[in-house]
Amino acid sequence: MAQGRMDTAPTFSARILNAVSEVTEAEWDGLPNVEGHPFLTWRFLNALEQSGCASAETGWAPRHIWLLDANEHPVGGTPLYAKTHSQGEYVFDHAWADALHRAGGDYYPKLQSSIPFTPATGPRLLANTNDARNGLVQAMVQACHEWSYSGAHLTFLNPDDRETLETAGLSIREDRQFHFINRGYGNFDDFLQSLTSRKRKNIRKERAQAQDGITIKRLTGDDLKPEHWDTFYHCYLDTSQRKWGRPYLNREFFARIHETMRDDILLVMAFDGEMPIAAALNFIGREALYGRNWGALVHKPFLHFELCYYQAIEAGIELGLPRVEAGAQGEHKLARGYEPVATFSAHYLAHPGLRDAIDDYLTRERMAVEHEIKILAQHTPFKKDTAP
Repeated sequence: MAQGRMDTAPTFSARILNAVSEVTEAEWDGLPNVEGHPFLTWRFLNALEQSGCASAETGWAPRHIWLLDANEHPVGGTPLYAKTHSQGEYVFDHAWADALHRAGGDYYPKLQSSIPFTPATGPRLLANTNDARNGLVQAMVQACHEWSYSGAHLTFLNPDDRETLETAGLSIREDRQFHFINRGYGNFDDFLQSLTSRKRKNIRKERAQAQDGITIKRLTGDDLKPEHWDTFYHCYLDTSQRKWGRPYLNREFFARIHETMRDDILLVMAFDGEMPIAAALNFIGREALYGRNWGALVHKPFLHFELCYYQAIEAGIELGLPRVEAGAQGEHKLARGYEPVATFSAHYLAHPGLRDAIDDYLTRERMAVEHEIKILAQHTPFKKDTAP
């Protein structure tokens, strides 16, 4: 789809950006709701695009919506990509693609409003007024029909966007993650005191074994050096190749965020003497610490839990952040103080038959997810008098 313009309502028009660099950093970051969300910033999105990680060649072709009022002033935007596969999204729709293919239709390309390779909840409709938010939704739906996309999918939604999209008639899907909720803890020991004795002892045992014989450093801002990124990238490659077969992110991407975002980054590294052996990458937001990628060059029991979960909890408490999001999946997080929370996505399917079938499926799936969250919540490690 080439760059174009669409009239979405009498007072709005939409421009399609084939790169976030088609607008300035100040213009994009000046959109409502970008501030405080590191993954929505021009710097992060531009790093993905300029490094080639989010590109037509990788199946993530940028098609961001830039909403303009009648005076050509920007009033909204949406990070949006034309996808030729369903990889790197963390909300799985492969069965939908297969169903449409068997019915003789093409599921790809589709439109995806998300942060590539980043299952973190946040705003997607970057506008202040209901009219502008609805204008962004109309632009996505219109793009599906004008350029023959099978649908538009918006993932890891905040409550405001979910409400807007549900009201607009999109199908709502529910899933779950595990987040650490900071209930005003002064330090990690305060958090431990809220747990049952058995769980508290287990965490202390795991931390002692993980920390035995090593040094752990938290690096941010100017303390981060290129050599730290070299080590982290080796760790990242090891994990990504074992999990997915190929990495989504390249070394250039990490070099770019080092130059532009190092104050928003917390890199936790483990050292055996002077030798780095493992690393975990976090991003610092206004409302959360976001754990993203990790890897280790040696095997050490519980080191993954220490760097990715316990160090993140400590850092989140010290930073005074309301929560820690440690990424997708992982029931093992439950025993380590992370609680089940619902996540939401919204889906527009252009094919009426597929849309009706998915609506029916999602109704049943939501009931199952909600039941699962209730069951999981009964098995948190908290004392009964401090349980959420």
